[in-house]
Amino acid sequence: MSGGLLALPVVAPLTAAGLLVLLGSRRGATSPVLRRVVGGGVSTGVLVLGAVLLAGTMDGQRPVLRLGGWLPGIAITLVADVFSALVLTVTALLVVASLAFAAATGEDEEPFFVPSALVLSTGVYGALLTADLFNLFVFVEVMLVPSYVLLTAGGGRRRLAAGRLYVTVSLLASTVFLAGVGLLYGVTGTVDLGRLAGVAVESPAAAVAGAVILLAMAVKAAVVPLHSWLPGAYSATGPAVTVLFSGLLTKVGVYALIRVYSVVYDGDPRYLWVVMAAALLTMVVGVLGAVGEKAVRPVLTSHMVSQIGYVLFGLALSTRAGLAAAAFFLVQYVLVKAALLMVAGAVEVRYGTGELARLGGLMRREPVLAVTFAVSALALVGIPPLSGFVAKLGLATAAVAEQQYLPAAVVVGVSLLTLTSMLKVWNAVFWQSPPEGGRPDPGPPLDADPHRPGPHAEAVRTAAIGVRARLRPALAAPALLLAGLSVVLGLWAEPLLAVAAAAADGLVDTAAYVDAVMTP
Repeated sequence: MSGGLLALPVVAPLTAAGLLVLLGSRRGATSPVLRRVVGGGVSTGVLVLGAVLLAGTMDGQRPVLRLGGWLPGIAITLVADVFSALVLTVTALLVVASLAFAAATGEDEEPFFVPSALVLSTGVYGALLTADLFNLFVFVEVMLVPSYVLLTAGGGRRRLAAGRLYVTVSLLASTVFLAGVGLLYGVTGTVDLGRLAGVAVESPAAAVAGAVILLAMAVKAAVVPLHSWLPGAYSATGPAVTVLFSGLLTKVGVYALIRVYSVVYDGDPRYLWVVMAAALLTMVVGVLGAVGEKAVRPVLTSHMVSQIGYVLFGLALSTRAGLAAAAFFLVQYVLVKAALLMVAGAVEVRYGTGELARLGGLMRREPVLAVTFAVSALALVGIPPLSGFVAKLGLATAAVAEQQYLPAAVVVGVSLLTLTSMLKVWNAVFWQSPPEGGRPDPGPPLDADPHRPGPHAEAVRTAAIGVRARLRPALAAPALLLAGLSVVLGLWAEPLLAVAAAAADGLVDTAAYVDAVMTP
């Protein structure tokens, strides 16, 4: 397999974004249809390429690209293994689904939306493929600017306040990350992952420098107690933007945590108790925050924190079984969480609110949406035979195999609390009677503008003419597709389990990855 393919996930979205911006500036504005075709086409191409890379790496290949033809340790090196190819594929799928959902909500009618999403995905793909810590920093920063633009789109005090919080935390984390990279370079003389393999095991100074990098990535992954920025920021933006962020931003942080610890620390068991404590704390605090929320999206964004703890749980075990379960969990979680956020967004777009106290009776009015939410929520909880059950059973089994009985019990207990919060949302939104004498639709927000494109435009226009039509199929289709995938991954889990096991093998024994990075 040619290493030249690794440039495409970085070059193609960035080039497409630049062309869209250039065409828009020269002709006043590009049409939404053109932006949708270009954005969807490029992202679908990356999805196909991710699947090709995944198939190739499963056969033992480790394609490498050194930009400029420089020697290892100097060149900007991109490399794919099973783990990076798997995460790249699922994130590309999430980008495609998010763009489709944005087209349905109307958020992509803003000229900047698709180009910003493409630049954001460029940073994500680059971060997943790079084998150099400084270039990891660069790609993470590439993600920052478009994510800020998307987060604050539409203005309003709440979004601007969330944007300020997000940028402040992101810049602080980036500063810490860069300091960690500098410290590690000062200790070892390199930032190349191939040359850094296992240095934290032998050098206490390198272990400290690596810990600074891991701390910065923990902020970006929203690991407790560094998590409070996420629920507020993600709940304040547009529904499609929340979906996009859910599968990209924090997942890069989680990926970096796993990659850096597996390579730089070589899975050193001396520090795993710290990772385990962070994982359990993240699981518990996140789910407790979800139980106390009073609107659909805040409930789900708090659960994002909790679910990140499950992935860290697999890293804390650092066994083949634990890492395989974590990889499986990460894939199904990205899909299930996106489906749930799409349902929440569709409700907000159609009915103008996500507050639990103002909704009700949607099971009869929106049966497709109700089924989609139910399937996705049960998968998130871990009810058999859905994908979440396979993932959580794998994590609990791996913990018991290592005689980690208390952590295994926490996995089960947090799942029960997750069920409680999901039942709260189900009862309030779908099952119980609507408020105010059976009125099914509270209408759009008071400050919504019927002439401005955006996530509430449909609700405003519908309210203006006094018609309460049901949800359009385009709004429900992306969520229904992702929920269907969670069913498939539960009933037919063997292929993904095999891929997750291969990814875990590469993380437990990093020799093949390191050899690929180091070989001229």
